[in-house]
Amino acid sequence: MRKKIVAGNWKMNKTFTEADDLLFEIKEIISENPINGVELVVCPPAPFLELATDVAEEVDIHVGAQNVSSFSKGAYTGEISAEMLESIEVEYCIVGHSERRKFFGETNADVAKKVEQLLEFSITPIVCCGENLEEREAGNHFDVVRNHIEEGLFHLNEIEIQQVVIAYEPVWAIGTGKNATSEQAQEMHSYIRKLLLEKYGNEVAESISILYGGSCNAKNAFQLFANIDVDGGLIGGASLKAAEFIEIANSF
Repeated sequence: MRKKIVAGNWKMNKTFTEADDLLFEIKEIISENPINGVELVVCPPAPFLELATDVAEEVDIHVGAQNVSSFSKGAYTGEISAEMLESIEVEYCIVGHSERRKFFGETNADVAKKVEQLLEFSITPIVCCGENLEEREAGNHFDVVRNHIEEGLFHLNEIEIQQVVIAYEPVWAIGTGKNATSEQAQEMHSYIRKLLLEKYGNEVAESISILYGGSCNAKNAFQLFANIDVDGGLIGGASLKAAEFIEIANSF
């Protein structure tokens, strides 16, 4: 049975004190009303990861990083290795987010290397894929997503691919207030699962969680998560509000 996952990507937000407050609020809400059947993941900026892993020792949440180096160690100033993340008990890491691709020039080859680094240290990659507005309007969205999946993940074997979570993020819906319709989300999630089936077979394809990321919030989460191939969400702005984040997690 596929995991239901709701992961909150804080992006470059919050000071130390604000991060501490948000984590405390999440802990308090969950302590009073535990979330059943859903893996809740918080992905704060790197300076606050240990704050989050400390909270994870007290309440049922999981911690993810927002990025990782494609190198294992060495003279790479400013980079953070998978081994470093593993040493502070980080369990997940977002890879290939559209903002990393757009602003930092990350390629599918970079994504593939980062996935390998994470798997070496038993950290679950949340691998992002998705098209921008121009690609969607040109009708190229399936080709874009196929290239992201094939070039970023299909070098993995059957065991390795099952340790990966995929997040479909229509780039035109990130931070815009727009979101894909429930039908559009299901269509692309179903397509991604079909790609996995063709490469690895039905049993493997049915074991991999595929999340929706693109202006998912408390108002639309229930409808999005009702789709058979949508296994949760990669949440942006709404994850910065503890009550709404938890409400999303309870939308299954």
